[in-house]
This record gives sequence, structure tokens and C-alpha cells, in this order.
Amino acid sequence: MNLMSYDEAADFPRIRLEYPVGDAFLERYRGMSRDELRALQESRFQSVMRFAWQVPFYQRLWGEKGIEPGDIRGLDDITRLPVYSKSDLMAAVERCPPLGDFDGQHVHPVGRRPQVLIQTTSGTTGRPQPLLYGPFSREVQNALLARVYRMQGMTSEDVVHSVYGFGMVNGGHYIRETILHWIGARLLSAGTGAETRSAQQVALMRDLGASVLVGFGDFLRRLAEVAREQGIEPGRDIRLRMVSGHLGPEGRDAISEAWGGCAVYDWYGVGDTGLIAGEGPDQDGMYVMEDAHHLELVHPESGQLVAEGEPGDMVCTCLFKDDIFPIIRFNTHDLTETVGGTSALGLPFKRILGFRGRSDNMVKLRGINVYPSAIGALLAAERADYAGEFLCELHREGVRDEMTVWAELRAGIQPDAALVEVWQTLLRSRLGVDIQVRLVGPGALAERTGVESRQKPIRLVDRRST
Repeated sequence: MNLMSYDEAADFPRIRLEYPVGDAFLERYRGMSRDELRALQESRFQSVMRFAWQVPFYQRLWGEKGIEPGDIRGLDDITRLPVYSKSDLMAAVERCPPLGDFDGQHVHPVGRRPQVLIQTTSGTTGRPQPLLYGPFSREVQNALLARVYRMQGMTSEDVVHSVYGFGMVNGGHYIRETILHWIGARLLSAGTGAETRSAQQVALMRDLGASVLVGFGDFLRRLAEVAREQGIEPGRDIRLRMVSGHLGPEGRDAISEAWGGCAVYDWYGVGDTGLIAGEGPDQDGMYVMEDAHHLELVHPESGQLVAEGEPGDMVCTCLFKDDIFPIIRFNTHDLTETVGGTSALGLPFKRILGFRGRSDNMVKLRGINVYPSAIGALLAAERADYAGEFLCELHREGVRDEMTVWAELRAGIQPDAALVEVWQTLLRSRLGVDIQVRLVGPGALAERTGVESRQKPIRLVDRRST
């Protein structure tokens, strides 16, 4: 098979024109009307739909609903299309191994076919899902992340320390390509604590002058603890200008404090789509990159669009993926809500709060819906003695499901029955159901959560069948 070269298929000049980065991004979109932005979205949506109708996965998914190509004339009709999620992709892999039937490489004429780049999800909840990219869609994802990094203040003069994992997961490769192809900063690609020991990482940050730290919030906070354990003081021995990563519901304050008060920024994306939204210098919600994505928020149970300000599942349509695997109405099952008001930057893009939990790991305890991923945010907001690490454990007592929350206390605080009761009372009042609490010292949960060895720490363990 004759394939296009990576550079030719990626078409960097086109990306710079259509998906600008840096000052060119602000110049392009600042002051643009919503109507003008919508027209741009419609044009890109039409291109993606034409491609998707030639991909077997969508032919089957939409055909089963009786949908024909002429039925979807634009974004106003998009809700007529069914949503899909990871389970549908994994079913496609089972049906058509090894990569499923969502590979559209065959759509391109022979001799003009782009190569297929393969990564996978982490496989935290089962078999890893294949992630397929073409050079163009891959580099647009990289450019969008670079756009947000640049908005947040990253420059080519920075030394960027990245703790995103490598291997088959996408994270480390994504950040590496973004920094090298679109930012030009010096990169320390350390990876997780399993790839480069945490103690070695903080020494490298000190010795090589790291000025920016990027990664998942859980490990970023843990890395500051390791630095102090090694006698390396953040803010003095490691002088970061900024941290950018996935902060989760816990927010920025604890991470900023841990790293000497530097600026901390949040962004959101998943392996399938790349970056969807990110904070700007105003830190007033995350800007959805609407020139590249159409984002819907839907009710986790009914699937209907939620009202502004109400939480909903993020359902994403990528407006640039017309080379290998188009993504149209992919339900991430990540919860967020929109941010009202106008943009301080003058951008027409909608804003969201960012990741607020997962709807598909919701636990029902005596009729009450509990989101384990949101418990860390509650503790961070309410308890000054909380050290930032937690684990929820489901177990069966008699005929009832129960939950125990394990949480680390700050150094020097001794857990006792009275303190445990205070924590249990807090959770009962906020969640509306009794939850047991077990308090432990700093670092005690690291092995169980995998905070230093995993891309995303474990937050829920189900022991009901053991």
C-alpha cells in the first residue's frame, strides 16, 4: 500500500491557517460573532459527515436507527444521531478484530492514503481501547493543546517537566509532540513515577531548571510531597512559573500551595478527541475550542440536552477528524456544566467548568446517587486536615451496599474516633447517606491508588463480590 508521508498528510501549513496557535489564534477569534463561528462549524461538520458515511462503524450505527445521509443537513439535526461510548467501540473491536470497523483509511484513494497511528487507553476498567489517528487529526490535536498552553503563558523559553505516561497510552506522546512540534520549549519527558522514580524526577526538575510542570493533578501534588521528603523545597529549589494539567474537581489551590504559589491552569480532553477545552489567563472557566469541537451536555439518564448551568455528560463531535476515525456524538461520560457570562478575552467560545466526575461510576447507596470522583473535591473544600489522597471502597454488609472512604491526613495530625466522627458527619450532611471513614497518614494510600505509577489513580474499589 502506497501511503502519503507523515508531513504531507499532516499538512502543517493548512493547520496553521485553519487552527491557529498563539497570537494568531486570538487575532482570528477575538470579537468574532457566534453566527460567524457557527458558519465555520457547519462547514467543517459537513466535511466530517461526508467522510463518516463511508466508515462501516457509522453506516451500521446510523443505519440501525433508520437514518439516511440526507436526514442530517447540519448541526441543528445532530441530536437525531445516536450517541455512542467506549462500550460501543469495544463491541466493534470484538466484532472486527483487531481494530474494529471505525478505521476509514480505505476511504482515501490509493496512493493518497494517510498512515494510521495507534495508541490505546490505559485499560483501567478492562481491555484497552484502540485509539486511531491520522497525521492531520493528530497534529490538529497537538496544535489545539499548544494553543491552550500558549494562552496560559508557556513559551519556547520554558523548561517543561511532563509526568504523562508513555507506553501504549496516549498521554506522554501527545504532550511530547505538542511541545516539540508547536511550542519549541525544552522538554523533560519524565513520565509517571513508575517510569522515572519520583525522587529522581524532583532532582531533575531542580538540576535542569524546570519552569513549567504538566500532568494529572493527583501526581503533581504527590510530587511536591516527594520533593520536600528529599529536602528539595518547591518555590526555592524548584521555581515553577506555572502548572498546567488535569486538576479534577479538587481545583487549583492545593496544587498552587504545594508548588510555592505558582499559577495553576486546568484543561480537559480524552484520548479519542485530544484537548476539548482549556483555561485562559482569565481563569474564568475552560474555553471549548469550538472551531474544532461541537460539545453537547446531556442528562446521564435521559440523554436530553441539559439547561445552562446544569451538570451533564460531555458528548463531543470533532470537526476536524475526516482522515481516519471521525468522532460524532461520542459520550465521554465525564460530567461538567457551562459557565455563564461573557469572555474577558473577547472570544466567542462557550466555557465549561471542567471535569466534575464520571456518570458511569456513579454508585447508588440506599437510593442516593454518589459520585466517588467528586468526594475528593468535597474534602478539599471542607477539610483543612485533608492531605489530598483518597480511595472509595464498596463492600457488602448483610443485604446492603456500603462505602468506606479512606483518606490521608496532613503530616502531624493523628486520627482518633472523634475526628473520624467529624468526617463521617460531614459526608452524611453533604451526600445524604452514611459513609464510613478511615483516616491514615500521608503517603499511606499511594500503593493502593497507584498515584505514582498510574496515569490516573484508582479512586473506587468494588469488593462486593469478594
